Amino acid sequence: MSSKGKFYMTTAIAYTSGKPHIGNTYEIVLADAIARFRRQEGYDVYFQTGTDEHGQKIQEKAEKAGITPKEYVDNVAGEVKRIWDLMNTSYDNFVRTTDEDHEKQVKKIFKKLYDKGDIYKGSYEGLYCTPCESFWTESQLVDGKCPDCGREVQPAKEEAYFFKMSKYADKLINYINEHPEFIQPVSRKNEMMNNFLLPGLQDLCVSRTSFSWGIPVDFDPKHVVYVWLDALTNYITKIGYDADGNSSDLFNKNWPADLHLIGKDIIRFHTIYWPIFLMALDLPLPKQVFGHPWLLQGGEKMSKSKGNVIYADDMADLFGVDATRYFVLHEMPFENDGIITWDLVIERYNSDLANILGNLVNRTISMSNKYFDGVVKSTGVTEEVDADLKAVVTSARDKVAEKMKNLRVADAITEVFNLFRRCNKYIDETAPWVLAKDEAAKDRLAEVLYNLVESITIGACLLKSFLPETADRILAQLNAGMREYDDLDKFGLYENGNKVTDKPEILFARLDAKEIMPKIDAIREAQKAEFEAEQKALGGLPETTEESGEAIDIEAKPEIEYDDFMKMQFQVGEIISCEAVPKSKKLLCSQVKIGSQVKQIVSGIRKYYTPEEMVGKKVMVLVNLKPAKLAGVLSEGMLLCAEDAEGNLALMTPEKAMPSGAEIC
Repeated sequence: MSSKGKFYMTTAIAYTSGKPHIGNTYEIVLADAIARFRRQEGYDVYFQTGTDEHGQKIQEKAEKAGITPKEYVDNVAGEVKRIWDLMNTSYDNFVRTTDEDHEKQVKKIFKKLYDKGDIYKGSYEGLYCTPCESFWTESQLVDGKCPDCGREVQPAKEEAYFFKMSKYADKLINYINEHPEFIQPVSRKNEMMNNFLLPGLQDLCVSRTSFSWGIPVDFDPKHVVYVWLDALTNYITKIGYDADGNSSDLFNKNWPADLHLIGKDIIRFHTIYWPIFLMALDLPLPKQVFGHPWLLQGGEKMSKSKGNVIYADDMADLFGVDATRYFVLHEMPFENDGIITWDLVIERYNSDLANILGNLVNRTISMSNKYFDGVVKSTGVTEEVDADLKAVVTSARDKVAEKMKNLRVADAITEVFNLFRRCNKYIDETAPWVLAKDEAAKDRLAEVLYNLVESITIGACLLKSFLPETADRILAQLNAGMREYDDLDKFGLYENGNKVTDKPEILFARLDAKEIMPKIDAIREAQKAEFEAEQKALGGLPETTEESGEAIDIEAKPEIEYDDFMKMQFQVGEIISCEAVPKSKKLLCSQVKIGSQVKQIVSGIRKYYTPEEMVGKKVMVLVNLKPAKLAGVLSEGMLLCAEDAEGNLALMTPEKAMPSGAEIC
């Protein structure tokens, strides 16, 4: 097959703060399915992934662990790579931002942008909140105090380097308008335009002096390069970009990237910051950035203390690598978040893998052996029902290709399984066991089994991108080779008189939940024990107490009229994603589903909740609060919290299960 051209794709590089859970692993499996299918189509694919290894958070974790930051990231990067390899992902390059060649080019890029005038030395200047370590303008204050914590602020100034984002904002807006395919899905594009670009971009801080674990600015070494300028540039540095103009053949061949595949939580960095950096470097922009949804743990936050974090290696131990791949690929919608629970994994394993696929292959091979000693032969004795089977099978390739073209990977794998479902229906329609009782129907029986073997062969070839080991096992049992992509819309290429294996293996044996759940319980208990050991190593477990009986008196506010209260609209919201606000150590930015709408809400609770803890929570929301910007980020409501005498905050959540959008009255 002649090459259809190059296809350079990347994942986001995994932040090395800890072991990746199944939601993190989903991205690499999704990317691998896309890369494998593009190769099958005939593209010259270069697939890059890796780890993001600098930053204050990593420095702090290393200090707590009593090791150097490099030792810390070496351990975590090794774990990330181990899991990526375990999941049978076919990446061409695993990058690390601590690689010498990357660090060298980041320094050059920073200097080039500085010499060009796009980076300048300045300072944060404004009103500083010491507890929050955040700068504010006068207009951002609430009653003259910090909008995050309500404490007093003082005039202050801090040196930093900034990038002139506003210089390129109009150019980026025009580019996005002229290239509607650039940001996918469209909902992500609208979010970036309406919430960030159109309101106006502020210059971006691109250096830090408050920590040392980063790439030094070589002409001002007390500064280290801010993590996003460091991390994003891996997409060019690690394929051989050179800021001095001596870029490699690999770079010249592959840039611009055809696809950046990332989580929706970092879409802003990849569709605003990254394109602007590229414009400043006079480089073309990537052709497409796809912000995929999240895989959420069934309705509650993942927490090692609860023992409910799901890791890919645990899933692979229990169900196998391909079953794990199938679940994360099949369960993720195009735009909305997917849900994972152990019960759902077991259900999908039994219904789809064991029943629809495994049983089909086993029955077909067993019948071929029983009735014809494994010899598969087309006799030409056809009936009307054959035509419909063949139509479904020969049209499957193009249906899968269309879904993959639009990155609808879950729909693509569904199309493959529709082929297998049609084969199962064909068995019911033709009833080979009945034909076998009639000697006169022997040639018809042979044709039926040939049609099944040929159909499963094509299906297995289409399955290869998604479940590569399973596809190989099916083809081996059928004594069939992997077919060229261009032949997957043709029926009848299975060699006449070929013989299937005489010892069919069970691809996916049905699981008994009663046998699996004790193993899952053991995983949960092990997580809890590991969490307790980590906490003790860091200075002891926090004391757990029942609800305090102490009463707190607060200063009474003026009475309000009932009508004033009725102006406020309170509803139950579900947090579907959350991220830390870059310029604040206090703020979290949450996407909150309230009924059929999603609101972006910024809250000063970063000290009390991590972004991961927020996801899946049901919370109480003041819905009709006038939108305002906090630290430059639009907030469209307020999450309600309780505060104790020490200033500790706790989100207000419904006592009983309530649907998103339920009115609070």
